[in-house]
Amino acid sequence: MLPPARSSAPRVKTAPPRKPMARATRVSLFDRDVRVRLAPAAADVLLATPRLLSEGSLETDRYVGSTMLTIDLTDARTAALVSDPLDAATAKRVAELLPADEAARARAKKLALREVARAAGAARLEPPQVDLRVRSAGAVVHLDLDVEARRKS
Repeated sequence: MLPPARSSAPRVKTAPPRKPMARATRVSLFDRDVRVRLAPAAADVLLATPRLLSEGSLETDRYVGSTMLTIDLTDARTAALVSDPLDAATAKRVAELLPADEAARARAKKLALREVARAAGAARLEPPQVDLRVRSAGAVVHLDLDVEARRKS
């Protein structure tokens, strides 16, 4: 018995017949939107190994100083842990979201206060006032922390 003859015409795939759209008879009272925020691990990853530049001094009754943390997203240590694109757009988004993230602010403040303790030496200080500003330049995020504290009496 011979096998069936093959047709030389190419097979055309046809889409299955379309079903009619369902008619909406009820609507939701609420609009839903997607919020973007830093992931819980972001503070750990971003602030694990920043470049740190700190200056400040203890005057007679108070400490005044500044600490700058520089996070280069293209750094190999960061790149190995992050799945997002490591570009200027990501750095800009991080700079926008970081000030609202409690864990990231606390971690950055802890790094700045460590520098204050180093600069103040044995002097005892009142709880300091810390101002945080965040900006991006290319794929780099800069955190500027200005610190002021009075000497304890």
